[in-house]
Amino acid sequence: MAFLADALSRVKPSATIAVAQKARELKAQGRDVISLGAGEPDFDTPDNVKNAAIDAIRRGETKYPPVSGIVPLREAIAAKFKRENNLDYSPSQTIVGTGGKQILFNAFMATLNPGDEVVIPAPYWVSYPEMVLLCGGTPVFADTTIDNGFKLTAEVLEKAITPKTKWLVMNSPSNPSGAAYTREELRALAGVLLKHPHVWTLTDDMYEHLTYGDFTFHTIAEVEPALLDRTLTMNGVSKAYAMTGWRIGYAAGPAQLMKAMDTIQSQQTSGACTIAQWAAVEALNGPQDFVTRNKAIFQGRRDLVVSMLNQAAGIKCPVPEGAFYVYPSCAGVIGRKGPSGKVITDDQDFVTELLEAEGVAVVHGSAFGLGPNFRISYATSEELLEESCIRIQRFTASLM
Repeated sequence: MAFLADALSRVKPSATIAVAQKARELKAQGRDVISLGAGEPDFDTPDNVKNAAIDAIRRGETKYPPVSGIVPLREAIAAKFKRENNLDYSPSQTIVGTGGKQILFNAFMATLNPGDEVVIPAPYWVSYPEMVLLCGGTPVFADTTIDNGFKLTAEVLEKAITPKTKWLVMNSPSNPSGAAYTREELRALAGVLLKHPHVWTLTDDMYEHLTYGDFTFHTIAEVEPALLDRTLTMNGVSKAYAMTGWRIGYAAGPAQLMKAMDTIQSQQTSGACTIAQWAAVEALNGPQDFVTRNKAIFQGRRDLVVSMLNQAAGIKCPVPEGAFYVYPSCAGVIGRKGPSGKVITDDQDFVTELLEAEGVAVVHGSAFGLGPNFRISYATSEELLEESCIRIQRFTASLM
């Protein structure tokens, strides 16, 4: 009898974590490495949020919390959805988890049976399909293209849906592409979903507050209220509030689903860290000027990276609407020979040669389900981003 579960044979380790670890190892060896793989802001958590956590400790808010979250945070979540997304959820329809990843995993665990299908647009965040597989479901990939901005179309969605489809996963703005859906684009997708009442939507809005220019964020249940009763709207404080290490994600949805997720979480981790929850209350209810200020910095970084990458031979980089990633194509260098003498046959070869030759660590696009591309996180200083892009330009110019 095998000791390890069969489910482990169906999943892969996170490629983004692997890249970060490889960069750390090279740095430890004395290499000059710039890592552009991390998906977290380089800003510090706002002081008012830190102080709220300190105050909670001093008040003795250090006991076990309710499984679904402390009441003040669930009230703040319901108020946030009403204030910013025009969604009417009661606090009892919300749940707090240890990061957005737990919210997603618990939703799949609560709903998927063997044979159930989950439609996932590609490119996708690396954990979506692995979570589906671990929970016994079957991921079904719906490809997008660079020409349509890496966005799912109504036609492609219609073809992906079968009688076995249980969920559609939406992520806007997207990790890894930064693509974000307009109201009109969401309305077209909603039109398809209305024709298939057995399909639920799990919308990952973690990067909601990081959109640029005149783009206006919308979430699908806001655009089509008829979908509210079969939508799980997920968000968190990690990205917009620079709170990745606090591990607080949250969601709202129909009461039946919330109860099921509460049951799973009660036997899994119980409630999220009480102190971090009180910090999240302040993040949602407190001043939001920090978000606006950092968004302007991210937009400047985005514009710098897009401009410099499009000056690199063989690289094509579209302008993303949001998040803090770009997802350029390296199709123009496939078939060329790198400094090591190896022919670059795919995006994984490209990022490996780039790391070895120039010390720039990025993530290959095939890890996100669509290549030949690579993902750069521009959640770092302009100085490092400019140096990285200079190295990428030098690298592509050296290819034979």
